[in-house]
Amino acid sequence: MSETENRHNELGSILIQKEAIASIARQSTLTSYGVVGLAPKDLVENIRQVLKRDAKYGVDVTFDHDGLIIDLYIVVEYGTRIKSITNSIVNSVKYKRRKNGRGPRAQN
Repeated sequence: MSETENRHNELGSILIQKEAIASIARQSTLTSYGVVGLAPKDLVENIRQVLKRDAKYGVDVTFDHDGLIIDLYIVVEYGTRIKSITNSIVNSVKYKRRKNGRGPRAQN
C-alpha cells in the first residue's frame, strides 16, 4: 500500500499520511499507563530505527476500505495487568484519533 490515501466526498478531498496517523498513535500510546516503550515489529524496523529516528517505530498503520487499522507493538511495565494497559491504550488512541478525525476501525 502507499504511504498516503486520498479520500473524496461531496465537500472535497483530503490526503491522509500514514506517518501522521502513526505519530498520533505513538504519542498517545507512550503517555498511557503501564507502557514502557514501543518495540520494533521486525528486524528491518529495528535497524532502520538505529540509523534514523522513525516516527512510525512500533506502529503499523494500514488503510482499509472500511477505515484504518493500527497495530501497536508495546513494551509493558513489569507487574501491571496487561488488560488494563491495553484498555488504556485503546481509549487514548481512539480519543486522539477522534479529536483529529475519524477513529480506527480496529486496533491490535
